[in-house]
Amino acid sequence: MNDQTSETTQLLRAWADGDQCALQQLTPRVYRTLRRIAAHQLQNERVGHTLQPTALVHEAYLELIDVANVEWQHRAHFFAVSAQIMRHILLDRARQRMTAKRGGSADRVIGKRAGGAEHLNLDELPDLGGRRARELIALDDALNALDRIDPRKARVVELRFFGGLSVEESAAVLAISPDTVMRDWKFARSWLQAELSRA
Repeated sequence: MNDQTSETTQLLRAWADGDQCALQQLTPRVYRTLRRIAAHQLQNERVGHTLQPTALVHEAYLELIDVANVEWQHRAHFFAVSAQIMRHILLDRARQRMTAKRGGSADRVIGKRAGGAEHLNLDELPDLGGRRARELIALDDALNALDRIDPRKARVVELRFFGGLSVEESAAVLAISPDTVMRDWKFARSWLQAELSRA
């Protein structure tokens, strides 16, 4: 595993330096994980959605090829950037759906709490991947607000939720301990819960 990771990292760095042969060697090494990340992000997409994991990977891959001036630290860093690109592709699609629905009634995506306050259960974050366009946009807005206050905690959410990275992979990307990732994850879920309840 270490040898494979090391070779993948070397290929990433060679690609960043302009070696197109490295990109051709890299593709089969990372494709399965990219598809897993895409499937994770699409697992709860609305019924009848047209985007499949393979198509999302291909869209993200086209954007990745154009990424410039990235000093790849390791394979987890590559997958984190890939997850971020996929997230933005899905957000763009969600915004397009919301724009198309203007004038109509959008589906309700945040349930009502007793007393009328809106509530979104962030303990079920893995189930929130793409239920509805409005929910994804609301979560993105809250995550951007968290990023202004504490960028690292927002990054943990992005890596764990949108990227499907493990605690250990997230720790490697952020160069922090797994315990810190878990503390940030717990805090961020509570903070996002409160923010979405106010939205």
